[in-house]
Amino acid sequence: MKRERDWHTCSLRVRYSETDQMGVVYHANYLTWFEIGRTEFIREKGMAYKEAESLGLLMPVVDVQIRYLHPARYDDVVEVRTRIAELGAIRMRFEYEIRNAVQSGAILATGRTEHVWVGKDWKPVRLAKAAPEIYRVLLETARETN
Repeated sequence: MKRERDWHTCSLRVRYSETDQMGVVYHANYLTWFEIGRTEFIREKGMAYKEAESLGLLMPVVDVQIRYLHPARYDDVVEVRTRIAELGAIRMRFEYEIRNAVQSGAILATGRTEHVWVGKDWKPVRLAKAAPEIYRVLLETARETN
């Protein structure tokens, strides 16, 4: 069971440019919100993607799943909730919830992204060996939330 403390939460206001002709948030924008949530979550834990990149490490997305439950609309305030769902030597998976911050926290969408740690040559690397301090921070965070 997911505990409330497992999630990192950041709030966003839906911008007009994020909506489509139907007046709802265009589906691909949820991926951008996932990235914002993931970035802020990692930053809160004391590191930034920039640190990993400076060490020659990249973390491309290799799989995405999104389930849309209710539409978000222009000027809504949404919460992007992020947590580490799984951490391995090379792969990691994040889970997300997008909630309406005003309407009783109604869940608008859920999703996950899977990532692989690679070097600048795009070959997989073991994070524990390539960047032990980053791995330690992520491992501690993953243990807290699982």
